[in-house]
Amino acid sequence: MCTKQLLTIVSFFIASYVVMAQNNEHRVPPATVSNTEVQILEIDRNKRGFTYANDVVYVQRDTLDLHLQIIYSRGNLALPCIVYIQGSAWFKQNVHGNLPQMMDFARRGYAIAIVEYRPSTVAPFPAQIIDTRAAIRFLRKNAGKYNLDVNNFFLWGDSSGGHTAVFTGITAGMPEFSDYTLLEFSDSVNAIVDYYGPTDVSKMSEYPSIFDHVQPQSPEGMLLGGVNVLENKDKAKAANPMTYLSESKKIPPILIAHGDVDALVHFSQSDMLANKLQATGKVFEFYKLNGADHGTTEFWSKEMFNLVEAFLMKYTREN
Repeated sequence: MCTKQLLTIVSFFIASYVVMAQNNEHRVPPATVSNTEVQILEIDRNKRGFTYANDVVYVQRDTLDLHLQIIYSRGNLALPCIVYIQGSAWFKQNVHGNLPQMMDFARRGYAIAIVEYRPSTVAPFPAQIIDTRAAIRFLRKNAGKYNLDVNNFFLWGDSSGGHTAVFTGITAGMPEFSDYTLLEFSDSVNAIVDYYGPTDVSKMSEYPSIFDHVQPQSPEGMLLGGVNVLENKDKAKAANPMTYLSESKKIPPILIAHGDVDALVHFSQSDMLANKLQATGKVFEFYKLNGADHGTTEFWSKEMFNLVEAFLMKYTREN
């Protein structure tokens, strides 16, 4: 038996056991104790608990299954859902990379669904946007199974995942960035959180970086289909979320956070996005983290989580 199969089976039995234990309403009478040193604890049984569904297939592209990692509430309480896109330079994601941090945030009262998209080595832009949108619709279809509040969905992504989150959120309703999967369900979101995401990939090479951002095999070159970025400005423009912003276009509010010494995605990428949002009259919050590099611990701190939570709560609808 392979490790992945074993993990799935073990996860299933652990989740089943925990749910059964949670639903035990004194079918077993309380035990008595004879030991004189015992210490009695009364724990709040109503405190929210979570379970984890790993590798949930949400769509199949040709022969490739795409998965979700879902952290959701036990019991019957429907929680707001954060659809999280793990950064990967648009290559194959390690979808478990930020699972511990997302679990910490889930304890604030959120379900978390981490999206696997097709890597750029398999399918270039806009495959990542199409996949994320399909994942949102799948989650709404299965909201009852995973205790999700269908009226309160949010997007959050870091790095290339931030690009995907922003792009997905602001192009809602545009058929060229969607497929025909579960169209009876909405793919809209209330708000977006963008951690140090790229925006205009044609300008990535204008600032110091530890990565190449121009050549066909660079992350940005592969995103555009394995081409030289500077020789394909039309493709770069199509992959730039700012291309689709205008004063008349309604988009969800966006929180942007970026470190001022980011050595991979220069701070200017977020600054450009904030300026475009401001010029077109959009609602946004923009945070510059002094001394923070790309994906460093500052972004997962209590202080940042407090800001993100306060932002999401502003746009959480009452049911």
